[in-house]
Amino acid sequence: MKQPLLTLGALLCALTAASHAETLRFATDASYPPFSQQGPDGKMAGFDPDIARALCTAMKVTCEVVPQDFDGIIPALNAKKFDVIIASMNITDERKKAVNFSDKYYNMPSRLVAKNGAAVNDAWFKGKKIGVLRSSIQEKYARDHWVKLGAKLVPYGKAPESFLDLKAGRLDASFVDAAVGDTDFLKTPNGKGFAFAGPAYNEAKYFGEGAGIAVRKADAALLERLNKALKQIRADGSYDKIQKKYFSFDIYGN
Repeated sequence: MKQPLLTLGALLCALTAASHAETLRFATDASYPPFSQQGPDGKMAGFDPDIARALCTAMKVTCEVVPQDFDGIIPALNAKKFDVIIASMNITDERKKAVNFSDKYYNMPSRLVAKNGAAVNDAWFKGKKIGVLRSSIQEKYARDHWVKLGAKLVPYGKAPESFLDLKAGRLDASFVDAAVGDTDFLKTPNGKGFAFAGPAYNEAKYFGEGAGIAVRKADAALLERLNKALKQIRADGSYDKIQKKYFSFDIYGN
């Protein structure tokens, strides 16, 4: 008669432990494919959510990935609406004032996307309308460098909206992360007749050290755990498997 009681006791202990299992809430941009997008079922999909789930597996915690508009994502983190940002956010000195970053989890330059044959130089920018993601590093760089050359910036709440206007002729160019421009526009039917224009932009002052995972300043222990988990998924092949799902090239960088 003792065995069933022991089994029941073990079950109750397991249920109690499960009820207190740690859950980490990761926030990401809901419309930044292929890095993140919200599916018809409401579930977040893409490279960033998949990396978040792999990190949670490595950390042995329950994972929840929630959507958040990029332009308000740092204030929302600091208001404790979620625990972690994984939203292709470049590590910059300005952002470090508000949050702490993990080691980089990828590093891609930014590029202008324009009609085939666009010869980009200082003179080219005069009178050009250029789409940028609102509150992004691309917007800051373009505002500091190209507005004084005569360009007009058109900020968007969601990066794909700029591609629609570019295709329709309402923009002359879109300034985006190279991976986004390549996979979400140039490799689609809408991208026919368009190409990357000008150089790759990766000046450290603006584009930082690559994309990092952000936590609140007070969450030093969580940051250490995330960095350890990031090293683990890089070593065990989980990162590479996710990367190959979305890209035909290495986005981790040097």
